[in-house]
Amino acid sequence: MPSYAYKGRDAQALLVQGVIDAPDSPAAADLLISRGITPVDIAEDAPAAPLFAGFGVRRKPITTEDIMFFSRQMHTLIKAGVPMLQALGGLRDSATHLAFGEMLGQLRESLDSGRELSIAMKDTGAFSPFYLSMVRVGEMTGRLDVIFLTLFDHLNFEKEMRAKIKAALRYPMFVVIALSGALLVINWLVIPSFAKVFKSFNAQLPLMTRILLGVSDFFVNYWYVLIAVVLGVIFGVRAFVASPGGRLLWDRWKLSLPIVGDTVRKATLARFARSFALSFKSGLPVIPTFGVVADVIDNAYIAAKLVQMRIGVERGESILRTAASARIFTPVVLQMIAVGEESGSIDDLLMEIAEMYEREVEYEIDNLSARIEPILVVCLGAMVLVLALGIFMPIWDLSSAMSGRR
Repeated sequence: MPSYAYKGRDAQALLVQGVIDAPDSPAAADLLISRGITPVDIAEDAPAAPLFAGFGVRRKPITTEDIMFFSRQMHTLIKAGVPMLQALGGLRDSATHLAFGEMLGQLRESLDSGRELSIAMKDTGAFSPFYLSMVRVGEMTGRLDVIFLTLFDHLNFEKEMRAKIKAALRYPMFVVIALSGALLVINWLVIPSFAKVFKSFNAQLPLMTRILLGVSDFFVNYWYVLIAVVLGVIFGVRAFVASPGGRLLWDRWKLSLPIVGDTVRKATLARFARSFALSFKSGLPVIPTFGVVADVIDNAYIAAKLVQMRIGVERGESILRTAASARIFTPVVLQMIAVGEESGSIDDLLMEIAEMYEREVEYEIDNLSARIEPILVVCLGAMVLVLALGIFMPIWDLSSAMSGRR
């Protein structure tokens, strides 16, 4: 469908301009009038080349924030009674994000050709399986406005949680980088200077000193081997984690990490409980909900457990029994699931479970730096101790020997 650039006057006689999709210019004029805009000039719009395209600048991709605010805007427009095509057209015309505007245009064209909204969204490739399933439920139940608001709240919560995790890890990461830089400087510049002094002693050096000199010598003379080993380990680990078996082992190992493992488990289970409750409350049947939520969970190990739970429910087992056999939930959570099944309010109780986990995760994230700091202090102290034993002890011994001769 061609696009037309227009200029017009709104109800307040203010000049407005933008781009609109229509079969021809008269249809574009009719569509503008239906939106309360009196057209002044309508001309077919040629696709503009992206700014700095000749310089190879990449376009900004569609982000989670774009999808989040799109959900909020769609909730407002649908609740106000704006037709779907008109809502998407208005959002496309006002979009400042090039890729996002093109996606909205593609979405509008798919709807105009008779496709359902969830199918049109899937064709764009910009939406997650969970998002598409929720929109599909909204289409079937006629509650798209509620679904879009629910999706906005869900995406906003995940955005805030990611921001808190990054903020909590910022200080420890800075300290680790500073320690790594200090070790490089010491091995590259400081220890070689002391090595010249130690050679003039013509005496047997302590074991710790010889180890430090050997490590420093390796850094200086075989740095390319060290870089090759580090790169090999990084790419090897990434390839291992990218494989299905490696991803499963890595995600299972993350749950047992010291300090952060329990927090990762609670955050993952909070996402499961919230996603399951939202899907079930929106009208999605139990068995498909397990499959949808398993795709949302960013942990292959827990996703595999959810698939096992779905298979158990398909065989006629209760959610409580399958959850107990999965061995990933605490006794308190299992008790709440049992009460929810008996009372028929499994969605409400799962939402309470999600909120309980989220409060615990928020508290643990706020105190993450305080829990990591003792480990960093111990590492710093160990580094100072090794340097003191390896570098200053020989100098101290030499000074003592020279004092004894006097």
